[in-house]
Amino acid sequence: MSDPSLRRIQLIFGGLLLLILAWTFLPLAEQWLAGLTSEPRQVTPRGDLASDEQATVEIFQQASPSVVYITTLQRVRNPWTRDIFSVPQGAGSGFIWDDLGHLVTNHHVIAETAQANVRLNDGRSYQAMLVGSSPDHDLAVLRIRVPFDRPPPVPVGSSSDLKVGQKVFAIGNPFGLDYTLTTGVVSALDRSLPESRSGVAVDHLIQTDAAINPGNSGGPLLDSAGRLIGINTAIYSPSGAYAGIGFAVPVDTVNRVVPELIAKGRYVRPSLGISVDEDVNRTILSKLDLEGVLVLQVTAGTAAETVGLRSTFIDPNGDLVLGDVIQAIGGRPVTTVNELLGRLDDFHIGDQTTISIWRNGEELELTVVLQQGN
Repeated sequence: MSDPSLRRIQLIFGGLLLLILAWTFLPLAEQWLAGLTSEPRQVTPRGDLASDEQATVEIFQQASPSVVYITTLQRVRNPWTRDIFSVPQGAGSGFIWDDLGHLVTNHHVIAETAQANVRLNDGRSYQAMLVGSSPDHDLAVLRIRVPFDRPPPVPVGSSSDLKVGQKVFAIGNPFGLDYTLTTGVVSALDRSLPESRSGVAVDHLIQTDAAINPGNSGGPLLDSAGRLIGINTAIYSPSGAYAGIGFAVPVDTVNRVVPELIAKGRYVRPSLGISVDEDVNRTILSKLDLEGVLVLQVTAGTAAETVGLRSTFIDPNGDLVLGDVIQAIGGRPVTTVNELLGRLDDFHIGDQTTISIWRNGEELELTVVLQQGN
């Protein structure tokens, strides 16, 4: 090979080698030089919050001081030493109800607990006293004694005029992550859960898609004006975590039950003064293709006796004689015992309403004044 040809090959290989070296080390050199001169980038001004963002921020800022974090303790006995000591049991949320230190939460948050501790938004912590509880509504009232700088009560709204699609805001302590805000809409109204923890159906619940998780129980559900419209109480979830459907006890129920709990320690729903049984009711009425609640017995001196409701009895021949079948209260249909109790819960003791009954093939309507139950 001639010297010029060899020289040309050497030049080609040398150029390729330089290109490879440049391709490999040039980015490293650029990065090294940038490190010598790098500075924080200039921040681009964001401008004002959008109006809906600002409204959400204000709702949280106004309401969060009224929301509390509740932790509960359970007493256990050491089987070896027989000593009794307290261990953590659970956690939930609640909110300030009035200026007297009353706060509202779910019944299931404090059920079967030995002690409940309440932590305020500013970090102060107090031991709470149980004032009253209604398992049927999953509501409980606690009281704390705050000597100064008492947090303000949550403004109370109305649930009777709620519309599907309107915005809602939930504040609580999911999974122990305190003062968490989630947003959503009212996704349905007048839902019912088959049974509460007391075995009675919970009616008129608000359904929402705002994220509600374990620990949110007892926290407030607010409308866009920052008013209380419900208390977060349950989720529908196969996994136990948020799955897009949550439920809240409506504030109209809360505003009816809580004052009773504060005054009397328990809630007594209005009563007709009758005995009923769901198993008997289902067995007998299904054979007759009837819907309603069969009156098994009328208690003497009650509203039911006053308006002439008839009991079910066995005649001298041993045949079953059906009593009245209640099919509606206040114009709203009744098909089960739980629905009957729920309809009565819409009224106050002393209210007058109508009951529609089936009696021996006839449909009648009676006017009754509701009395205090047992």
